[in-house]
Amino acid sequence: MWWPDRRKVVLGVLRVSAVMLAAGVTAGCFQPLYGDRSADGRPALRDVLSAVRVNPIDTPNGTPEARLAVELRNQLLFDLTGGSGTSSPTHELVIRMTSNRSSVIVDLTSQRPDVENFGVDLNYAVRELATGKVVIQSTTFARVSYDTPGSEQRFARLRGLRDAENRAAKVVADHIRNRLASYFIAGT
Repeated sequence: MWWPDRRKVVLGVLRVSAVMLAAGVTAGCFQPLYGDRSADGRPALRDVLSAVRVNPIDTPNGTPEARLAVELRNQLLFDLTGGSGTSSPTHELVIRMTSNRSSVIVDLTSQRPDVENFGVDLNYAVRELATGKVVIQSTTFARVSYDTPGSEQRFARLRGLRDAENRAAKVVADHIRNRLASYFIAGT
C-alpha cells in the first residue's frame, strides 16, 4: 500500500491555512469601485459621477454625426447618473467628435463593400466648475465593423451602420466613464 508522506501533508495543510488566513485578514480592505458608499467617508463614486455635467456635443444639425452625438451624450448621461438625473454639477465634460467609415472587404464582381468599419474619435476635457481648471484632457476612440449584405436588401446597410454607430457610442462612453472613475477615486 502507498501512504502519503506525513511531512508533505502537514506542509500542504499549513500552506492552505496561511492563504486562508491572509484572505481573511485582507477581506475588509476590498471596496467595490461602483459601491453605494466609500470606506473612507468620501462621497460614493456614483454621487461624484452624477455631478459631472455633460455638455451637448457640437456637430452640424441634420447630419449623421448629429444623431451620433445625441446617442453618445445620452449614453454618457445614463452611464454617469444611472438614469436618476444629475445633482448640482461640480465638473463639466466637453467633447469634440469626428467619425469615419472605411470599406474593409470589397466584392470583386459588384465592387460593393461586404464589410465596412465605422470609427469614432473623441477629444474630451473635464473642467472643475469652481476653479475653471481642466483636470482631465484626453482622447479615446472606437472602431467597429459591420456587414453589408448584397443589393437585395437595400436598407440593411443603413441599419448595419446605425447599429455600428450605437455600439461605437457605447464603447467610447464606457471609456470616458472609466477614465472619470479613475480620476475621482485615485486622483490621476
